[in-house]
Amino acid sequence: MRCGITVPAPCRAEHKRLGESKEEGFIETASSSEMEAPSDNAPPTQASSLASKLQISEEVERRYTMIKSVGDQCINDDELRDLLSKKAAPVCYDGFEPSGKMHIAQGLMKIMNVNKLTSAGCRVKIWIADWFAFMNNKLGGDLKKIRIVGEYYKEIFQAAGMNGENVEFLWSSDEINARGDEYWPLVMDIACRNSLAKIKRCMPIMGHSETDELSAAHVLYVCMQCADPLFLEADICQLGMDQQTVNLLARDYCDETERGNKPVILSHHMLPTKMSKNDPSSAIFMDDDEVEVNRKIKKKAYCPPKIVEGNPCLEYVKYIILPWFSEFTVERDEKFGGNKTFNNFEDIAADYESDKLHPMDLKNALSKALNNILQPVRDHFKTNNGAKNLLKQVTNLLKQVRNLSFQVVPTELSSEMEALSVNAPSSAAGLEMSEEVEIKYNIVRSIGEECIQEDELKNLLSKKPTPICYDGFEPSGRMHIAQGVMKVTNVNKLTSAGCQVKIWIADWFAQLNNKLGGDLEKIKVVGEYFKEIWQAGGMNLEKVAFLWASEEISSRGNKYWPLVMDIARRNNLRRILRCGQIMGRSETEVLSAAQILYPCMQCADIFFLEADICQLGMDQRKVNMLAREYCDDIKRKNKPIILSHHMLPGLLEGQEKMSKSNPSSAIFMEDEEDAVNEKISQAHCPLKTVVGNPCLEYVKYLVLPRFNELVVEQNDGNKTFTSFEDIAADYESGELSEEDLKKALIKALNIMLQPVRDHFKTNERAKNLLEQVRVMKCFPPSCLWFD
Repeated sequence: MRCGITVPAPCRAEHKRLGESKEEGFIETASSSEMEAPSDNAPPTQASSLASKLQISEEVERRYTMIKSVGDQCINDDELRDLLSKKAAPVCYDGFEPSGKMHIAQGLMKIMNVNKLTSAGCRVKIWIADWFAFMNNKLGGDLKKIRIVGEYYKEIFQAAGMNGENVEFLWSSDEINARGDEYWPLVMDIACRNSLAKIKRCMPIMGHSETDELSAAHVLYVCMQCADPLFLEADICQLGMDQQTVNLLARDYCDETERGNKPVILSHHMLPTKMSKNDPSSAIFMDDDEVEVNRKIKKKAYCPPKIVEGNPCLEYVKYIILPWFSEFTVERDEKFGGNKTFNNFEDIAADYESDKLHPMDLKNALSKALNNILQPVRDHFKTNNGAKNLLKQVTNLLKQVRNLSFQVVPTELSSEMEALSVNAPSSAAGLEMSEEVEIKYNIVRSIGEECIQEDELKNLLSKKPTPICYDGFEPSGRMHIAQGVMKVTNVNKLTSAGCQVKIWIADWFAQLNNKLGGDLEKIKVVGEYFKEIWQAGGMNLEKVAFLWASEEISSRGNKYWPLVMDIARRNNLRRILRCGQIMGRSETEVLSAAQILYPCMQCADIFFLEADICQLGMDQRKVNMLAREYCDDIKRKNKPIILSHHMLPGLLEGQEKMSKSNPSSAIFMEDEEDAVNEKISQAHCPLKTVVGNPCLEYVKYLVLPRFNELVVEQNDGNKTFTSFEDIAADYESGELSEEDLKKALIKALNIMLQPVRDHFKTNERAKNLLEQVRVMKCFPPSCLWFD
């Protein structure tokens, strides 16, 4: 699916894997298969084709060599040279999830890499991925705890020697909130352009596989991480090999959207066996004391004699000690060869394989070197009061969440949401309603074919004089009569019962659903056209607010998106896939990532709009039930009441619902009198059959609610019906013929539609909107009217 969502102007950059850096530890484990990575010899891309023709200066070559040394792999070498030839201060993207204690590879490798990049003239943006840690349920999803750990990480980097001169630490939540109107359309466009299957292949960035039990947040996480380098205008993504799939996704996106200057990917080495913060013995942590370091290296670390491959102690020497000190000194008794200083890893490996370097001597030298590196960090956390306090907070909060690390727990969002609606008990058992409340209840209840829950509705109307009702629509082309007339009828009933109605113009949702080619400008024109129809059709606008989703979300993104993320992390993919019906999709279709994001957003809309009542069609029931389940999950007392109205079938035999793509299946609000006459005359209307008869459905759900009667002209005189039961009885008995029923229906429908026709003929704004909609080819040629 291709949405064409409007996104910020082309940026240069890619995204660092925002998940915690998954480095290796010491304990021997079963080896895991690594992600297949593209070859360095891959064909040069369009952006890098000039590099081979450039005369590279000595200074550029020096910078290139320094930067290239950061990564085990570079995609693409020529692009990196080209970039350095043209840009004095490229932007490099790095980042981390604040998620607990910092292990030594995450700390020291990042410091060394950042210092190399800044020494080569780069500006480094380090993305503190607090929202990503929230979605990945780190620290129980508690944002306050996540922020504390983020500050603790910054303190460690500073104490251990990171050169901060050309380094910016950026909190993802702050930056995204500040420029949400740029960020979220980009995320949605990425979601639209990538299948769910492709997004699932990026799950290693979060420490998962595509076959794991995934939440909807895992899908959102990947789309956001793909957007980050573009949002940060990064020229270089400096991340681990485990993040390569999402970095390549960003480059693919640049190709598809014809963005210039794809981010260069520098993927650094991942130490051989994965470090685990849940197993303290598997890694050295940046605040480990000397005794702990010695114990872990000398007593616990896996270090097989004469074996270099897969030896974590040698990996530490190669990727941490040698780059840090430019040498490695082994101290030993003369009878074992005496002290020896190595300046390259090849000599160390050769001595170890030949048994000239014993495992215990290697471990002793490694322990000493690591303790030398870590001593400034220990000193800082002992002498600096701010750092000391941070470490104490982190230690305490890790104890608190240890038993919750794999559970989703209520967060600060819960208390915010609990205050969104009237604070009243959810049951109305034994409640005595006044006559006025009884009248209001009967009016509101008459809208829904189903109400969940009636007691809650009675209680709401007794406690709250002006409940908020939520309705909405995707501006997506033509408006059929059920969408037009039924919405007008329902809204007028709600406002007459004292309700305030918020109608959500779901323009961003139409983009996600690829309506009108995902063109936001066209979608907005159709939205205005829809509003014009309802006004002409008699909607009482006194207590009605039309709200554009894109504008409302952009203005309060700091409230909206954390809510979407929380809903996403609390629901697995299977649950969200079951909501695909709200978009006109089935669970078995090939889905885009956008179709996972859409239900989470629609569920969030209800709370964001502070709705007490959801008044939508039966086809939206699943996502409304998702909202009630979410209330259970976060312990919110007042769940939204669901009023689900009936869905009208198509006019032709066998059509379960109306179709905008088949003009014969429905009456549309712009249909002229002749078109209405022809469609109803050809409509399926089986003799003496009520069930499944679309003409009788139109009478029951459109004509009677609007006029409170149906007048049938018969040869022996007119007959006025005021109840559907009487109409059904006469039709089943044959007293009411198919021909007479259709004539009465045609007349009633044309009376409803005539004010709309007149409005679009006489009102200049309406005429102009109609012309724009016609140019978009929302209507088949046969339906173009007012010529």
